Amino acid sequence: PVAARERIQAIDVLRGFALFGILLVNMELFGRPLAAVQAGLPAFTGPLDRAAAWLITFLAEGKFYSLFSFLFGYGLAIQLERAAAGGGPFVPRYLRRLFVLLLIGLAHALLFWPGDILVTYAVLGVFLIPFRAARPATLLIWALGLLLVSLLITLPLVALVSLTGAGGAATDAARAAAERATRVYLEGSFAEMTAQRARDLAVIYAGAIFAAPSIFVMFLLGLYAGRRGVFRRVEEHLPLIRRTLAWGLGLGLPAGAIYATTTELLGRAAPAPALLLATAAQAIGAPALCLGYAAGFTLLRRREGWRRRLTPLAATGRLALSNYLLQTLIATTIFYGYGFGLYGRVGPAAGLLLTVAIYLVQVPLSVLWLRHFQFGPAEWLWRSLTYLRPQPLRASRAAATGTPASGG
Repeated sequence: PVAARERIQAIDVLRGFALFGILLVNMELFGRPLAAVQAGLPAFTGPLDRAAAWLITFLAEGKFYSLFSFLFGYGLAIQLERAAAGGGPFVPRYLRRLFVLLLIGLAHALLFWPGDILVTYAVLGVFLIPFRAARPATLLIWALGLLLVSLLITLPLVALVSLTGAGGAATDAARAAAERATRVYLEGSFAEMTAQRARDLAVIYAGAIFAAPSIFVMFLLGLYAGRRGVFRRVEEHLPLIRRTLAWGLGLGLPAGAIYATTTELLGRAAPAPALLLATAAQAIGAPALCLGYAAGFTLLRRREGWRRRLTPLAATGRLALSNYLLQTLIATTIFYGYGFGLYGRVGPAAGLLLTVAIYLVQVPLSVLWLRHFQFGPAEWLWRSLTYLRPQPLRASRAAATGTPASGG
């Protein structure tokens, strides 16, 4: 495992920032039925809620799971470096790592919240193995090819909905499914909630087939950046980082605006040719803006003032898995019937404020935790099962004074 002093702080800062964006997008899925969200059923129509929904769709939706996917690929590059330095076999340990992540993800999805992304990462991570020795240029070619495949799969499906007008029947079924889910999450027993989560999971995993190419594209781009040592040698790669910022924002911001405006005005399942443009804009704009975010934060950290401001995010990123699971525990307690029972009652504007409040608790809590421990509880379990022996949890003096940031 990577010691604190060996970590790349820029990676953990990005991971900490991504946690905020993930929670921002997931807040709606925590507080509303999956069927209602996917069908674009109207819920909160006040001007503040509409503005907040547009803003979240514009700046966050699709961008932060892309950023997490990018960092997942970068993490593989770090693991490969360490395996080469240590001389041990890489693939068996890597597969154990993915298998443990799969188990954590399944427990998370079935017992707490079906919107889990960990299972998808664990499954797709297996397909990175053939690329572990690929040259950077090869990784870029595959990434661009898969992005094209993703568009070729998605656009015909959207066109089919537009031509057949299949949205009406789907909307009626979504309303019935949403009413059932609301009743279960507010009034049902734990067993009934688990059964509902299983139903939601079947829908999510079916959709994950179409999201898989775009996620894997970001895996490959992260592996490419790791191979080139972009975050380890920032000064050497400044021209690349600046070009990424310019292209990322230049493509991502207008594409995000097109996607947000179209989907918020027409609805996500409305049979309209404009959705073809929105789908293409999101497929290109989300990864572009994600890379723009990564480049922007990297450049900001070169300034001493910004480095100090962003450093606390590194602690949040070091505990990314624990914080991701903690977000679920907090949010489900707020929304579900066994907690405060606010399911279906919190709109996008209030959800945005709730996201900020939860994250502002997580950042200092993470900093405090790392003063005493090397890993978060979920990270400790993941590493211990991966290495087949308990990892030391208490922070040594050397580890506590080390520089916090990314690792494997």
